[in-house]
Amino acid sequence: MAPLVVRTRRILKYSCLGYDLLSTFRIALANIRFPATPDESVTLAEQAIAQAAVERAGIICFPECFVPGYRGLGKHVPPADPAFLDRAWSAVATAAARARVGVVLGTERIVDRSLLATALVINPDGTVAGFQDKVQLDPSEETTYSHGSGRKIFQVGPLVFGVVICHEGWRYPETVRRAARRGAHVVFHPHFNVAEPGGYVASSFADPANTFHEKAMLCRAAENTCYFASVNCASAGSPTTSAVVRPDGTLLSYQPYGKEGLLVADIDTAQATGLLAARCRSD
Repeated sequence: MAPLVVRTRRILKYSCLGYDLLSTFRIALANIRFPATPDESVTLAEQAIAQAAVERAGIICFPECFVPGYRGLGKHVPPADPAFLDRAWSAVATAAARARVGVVLGTERIVDRSLLATALVINPDGTVAGFQDKVQLDPSEETTYSHGSGRKIFQVGPLVFGVVICHEGWRYPETVRRAARRGAHVVFHPHFNVAEPGGYVASSFADPANTFHEKAMLCRAAENTCYFASVNCASAGSPTTSAVVRPDGTLLSYQPYGKEGLLVADIDTAQATGLLAARCRSD
């Protein structure tokens, strides 16, 4: 993995005793290359977790189905192998425990003979917190993956968070609102997006000439008063990159397009009030 690390400016709050950092939590997004093989996906994940520890992050999130690799968009991944997945999850959990870093691992799993796109959440001690399956599939995915069900909230230290996966975060704002209404300071958004022939080549975040996707990142944060942290693989010409958006909908930081590395950001959980999400009235 390339050593590039993009850091945001540390958030400081004045108090009568000086700087108050009690509400600051550091996150990392693994904006790294698409794995050439399933085995490489595990190696890259282990390396990124170790680097997150060096950067003093409390949690790291990986792109959609990073282990063993997303099936589709021109990518060829070997058939799903439950034995491989068990070994991969164990290796990543060991790396998390060694680094004392929480992990949101984009992966897949087999449930009742159905293949699900999912995120495995691992605690900093290496124990498994649970899975957040992808509930809302893109129509193009329905021949590959099956719909999951249910939405969960997780916690690492003081950080409360939800996970929405790719299409469901772009097209279904309710998924993010549900997490914010249940106390999430940040919603992680593992996604996978690559260049398409004739597609727009992005150079600045949320360019009006680009697709709606990066603008949606801003909206998901602003409409719910929570942080939104979206992570993609690094690839040449990718129309979206990894980014962290503040609860007021302004951009905190983003990874340079096509540049492999970690995006590291300090978020102030006190700003993530969930106010606008809580004010949403049911019909």
